[in-house]
Amino acid sequence: MRALWMVLAALIFAVMSVCVKFASRDFNAAEIIFYRGLVSMALLALLARHSGVTLATRYPREHAWRSLVGVISMGAWFYAIGHLPLATATTLNSMSSIWMAVLLIAQGLWMRHTLRKSYAAQPETRRAIPPFPWALVSTVFLGFVGVLLVLRPTSAPTSEWIAATGGLFGGMFAAMAYMQVSTLSRLGEPETRVVFYFSMGSAIAGGITMLFTGVSPFPGWSALWLLPVGVLAAVAQVCMTKAYASAETKRNTLVVANLQYSGIVFAALLSLMLFGESIPLIGWAGIALIVISGAAATALRSRS
Repeated sequence: MRALWMVLAALIFAVMSVCVKFASRDFNAAEIIFYRGLVSMALLALLARHSGVTLATRYPREHAWRSLVGVISMGAWFYAIGHLPLATATTLNSMSSIWMAVLLIAQGLWMRHTLRKSYAAQPETRRAIPPFPWALVSTVFLGFVGVLLVLRPTSAPTSEWIAATGGLFGGMFAAMAYMQVSTLSRLGEPETRVVFYFSMGSAIAGGITMLFTGVSPFPGWSALWLLPVGVLAAVAQVCMTKAYASAETKRNTLVVANLQYSGIVFAALLSLMLFGESIPLIGWAGIALIVISGAAATALRSRS
């Protein structure tokens, strides 16, 4: 069932990204984040009341950190959706596994450096230094080769490169957000509460940013795209959180994490049907490299 929760989350996120793309024609990313947060908060408050879940928490700092990194990731993703083909933006946002590998490599290199300094000062404490993570480095390299194939730098305009850079860093913050979701689940926080506080953080961050970016003129009926953004985001977040919470072993977590890549396929199909955004063969080769390297990085991390 945990696998179905993640596939369902990926599908709903893909549908939500379509709504974001339509809404981005009239609203900036800060406004979409703000309204998405408000709608999701209202929905989750009703859901919590119906299921008897209290919204009071003993872990405000953990929720605050999850909200911070999650909002940064979401803002970068929404901006990328507004300026890139839907499948490209989704692919860049799905690089969280590769960014986790980058963080793990940095941690390993720092540990090796610290051990060498310690051994130089106290030779009697010498133990085997952990081997250099060549396998993880290879997966990261392949992942970024895939990014180059997806973006095709010789043909991409400058505006797309700015959005792509934001999308890449959004994937990095998504990695931090996923790790924090797992932490909150281990602390016993129910899915509804986790997503409620993230939605609250989204509304607050979006509202503050709007003070600097301004408010767009009300466009009329097209503003209704903001409603499904909030509803679908809340449902998808609950499904994703439930998937990670039910993955009680490393193997199950590995399966759940890799199933997020199904969202790329959903986004590509919706992008083609609704916006006529087709992906050339070299772009699909890049997506395949990103998926393979992300899955390999996740597998290698689970063994460490």
